[in-house]
Amino acid sequence: MEWKINNVQKDTIDRFEIVQEDVTLPNHTDMHFSYVNFSKGVCILPITEDGKVICIRQYRHAVKDWQWELPAGAIDSDDIEPLSAAKRELEEETGYQANHWIDLGSVYPSPGSTSEQIFLFAATDLIKKEQQLEATEQIDIHTIEMDKLNQLINNGEFRHGAGLAAILRYLVKKQQ
Repeated sequence: MEWKINNVQKDTIDRFEIVQEDVTLPNHTDMHFSYVNFSKGVCILPITEDGKVICIRQYRHAVKDWQWELPAGAIDSDDIEPLSAAKRELEEETGYQANHWIDLGSVYPSPGSTSEQIFLFAATDLIKKEQQLEATEQIDIHTIEMDKLNQLINNGEFRHGAGLAAILRYLVKKQQ
């Protein structure tokens, strides 16, 4: 049974919309609930011809640290579908284009506090072009062996949630 929404207030702060709702739960309890209404996004697992993964190291101000990640970004209003956003983000962040794309589904990274949905893709048959970073992006590109990526994951250095989901979905799909 869904929650009954009695009142909604929305406030936009920079690129985030904060939604505050007064709701009635199925057990008739009234409560206040808030969440971030966030645009949908994409995350790409780029795999080279020799089986290496193109990862990025990016400074993330929210955690005040450099993070290992996979290329990812928001779906803009110009994007007709998630795949077009994935193609754009891959080229912008890494300078690569891909001739082959594998749809890995989508995930909700934190459905208790945000509406964000991230569409996952693997990209192969890569062609090197030119990186086109946005002004706010500090990104270093690294092409690494899958064993090295596994080490980064196992020792807790690779903590990018969408990236972890894309890797897992890809590995599961390969086993089918």
